[in-house]
Amino acid sequence: MSILVRGGTVVTADQSFQADVYCEDGIIKAVGQDLDAPAGAEVVDAGGAYVMPGGIDPHTHMELPFMGTVASEDFFSGTTAGVCGGTTMIIDFVIPNPQENLLDAYKKWRGWAEKSAADYSFHVAVTWWDDSVRADMGTLAQEHGVNSFKHFMAYKGAIMADDEVLVNSFTRARELGAICTVHAENGELVFHLQNELLNRGVTGPEGHPLSRPPEVEGEAANRAIRVAQVLDVPLYIVHNSCKESLQAITRARLEGQRVFGEVLAGHLLVDDSVYRHPDWDVAAAHVMSPPFRPKEHQEELWRGLQAGMLQTTATDHCCFCQPQKMMGHNDFTQIPNGTGGVEDRMHVLWHHGVNSGRLTLNEFVAITSTNAAKIFNIYPRKGSISVGADADIAIWDPTKERTISKDTHHQNVDYNIFEGMTVQGVNTVTISQGKVVYQDGDVRTERGVGRYIDRPCFAPYYDAMKKQREGVPSAAE
Repeated sequence: MSILVRGGTVVTADQSFQADVYCEDGIIKAVGQDLDAPAGAEVVDAGGAYVMPGGIDPHTHMELPFMGTVASEDFFSGTTAGVCGGTTMIIDFVIPNPQENLLDAYKKWRGWAEKSAADYSFHVAVTWWDDSVRADMGTLAQEHGVNSFKHFMAYKGAIMADDEVLVNSFTRARELGAICTVHAENGELVFHLQNELLNRGVTGPEGHPLSRPPEVEGEAANRAIRVAQVLDVPLYIVHNSCKESLQAITRARLEGQRVFGEVLAGHLLVDDSVYRHPDWDVAAAHVMSPPFRPKEHQEELWRGLQAGMLQTTATDHCCFCQPQKMMGHNDFTQIPNGTGGVEDRMHVLWHHGVNSGRLTLNEFVAITSTNAAKIFNIYPRKGSISVGADADIAIWDPTKERTISKDTHHQNVDYNIFEGMTVQGVNTVTISQGKVVYQDGDVRTERGVGRYIDRPCFAPYYDAMKKQREGVPSAAE
C-alpha cells in the first residue's frame, strides 16, 4: 500500500516548506519536491493545504468505568472521532481500583482497546501502594512500554493517591526512568467543600466549581512539584485549568526543574458561566474536573501556552450522556465527571490560536502533536513528517469552515461543549498508518487496526541526573 501526498505545504514543529510526501507500508519513505508516484500508488491532492503530523491527544478516557457508570465513548468510536478531526493517536489511562493488581488492570484495558481504529498507548495510574504495585510498575515499564504513571490527587475515598503513595510511586518511577503525571486537586479540600455546600442546600451543577476553586488546584500542583523536586523525578501535570497551577509550573521551570504542563482545549475556551445555565442538563453536561474557570484564567492559560510554560494540549475526552449525568440530579457530587472534544481539539485550537495570531503554524503542530511525542518518548516515530516516521498525517484546509454540533459530530455523546462554534481551518484528509481513513466527510476507519505503541523509559536522562546528584562530571565537562 503506497500513497503520495502531492502539492502541499509541509508544516512541522520546526519549519514549513513546499514538498510532496510519499508513504509506503505505513512509513514515510520520502519528503521532497516533485516526487514521482509509483505505479498503483494512491495520489492525494494537497494543493493549497497544509500537510502536518497527525495529532496526538495525550489525555483521553475511552469506555472508562467511573462514578457508577461507564463512559459512552469506546475505543473504536473514540479513535474514529479523533481521526475525523486530524488526531491519529491517543494516550489513554489504565485506572486500577484500589487494591486491584496493576497488571490485571492493564491487561483489561488492552483488551478493551483492541477495537481501536487508530494507534494508542497507555498511562497507568497508581491508586494504592504495596510491594506488588512496585513490582508491577517495573514489569509495565520494562516489558510493556509504559513510561508514564498517573496519580490522582483528587477523588477521596476512591482513586486518590495520598502523599505516601506519591512518595513511593515517584521514587519507583525514578528508578525505572519513567515520568510521573498528576491530576492536581487537593482531594481533602474538595471533599470538605462538597459537604459544606450540600449541607447548605446547594445541590445543582453550580456547586461543582464552588467545591473545586482554583486554590485547591494550585495547592496540589505546587505540592506535587515539590515532591518531585525532592525526589528528582520529571513531572507532567495534566489539564491545568487556572492561573494558580500555571504559576506553580512557571516558578518550577524558571528554577530549572523538569516540569511539563498540559492544557485542555475546553479550559482555553469555555468559562464557568456554563454551570449557571438555567437548563440543568446543559449545566450538568459541562461537569468535569477541574471545572471550567472564570474568563480571566483563560487568558493566562493562553499566555502560558505561548510562553512555552504549557507544552501540550489535550481533551480529557471522557463522555457521559444526559441519562448518565442525571445520576446526580439531586446531588452535584454524583454527576459523572467528564466532557468530550477529541474530534474538535485541533479545529478550535487552529481557529482561536492560529487565526487569532496567538500561535504560529509551527507552534500549533508542536502543541497538538510533536511536544507530546517528545515528552512521552515516541518522537520522531510520531509527531513528525520525516523519512522513517509513521505515516500519520493530517491535511488541513485553512480556508474551509465548519460549525461544530452534537448533531453532526462523530463523538458518541449527546452534547458538545463547543456547540454552535464556527471554526475556519478544517482537517479534510487524515492518513493513519499510510491509509486514508477520513476524507471530506467520508469516514473509512476499520475496527481493530489500531496498534498499541510502546513508549520506552528515559534511561539516558535519568543516568545523567544520577551523575549530577553524585557529583560526577558530565561528558561535556
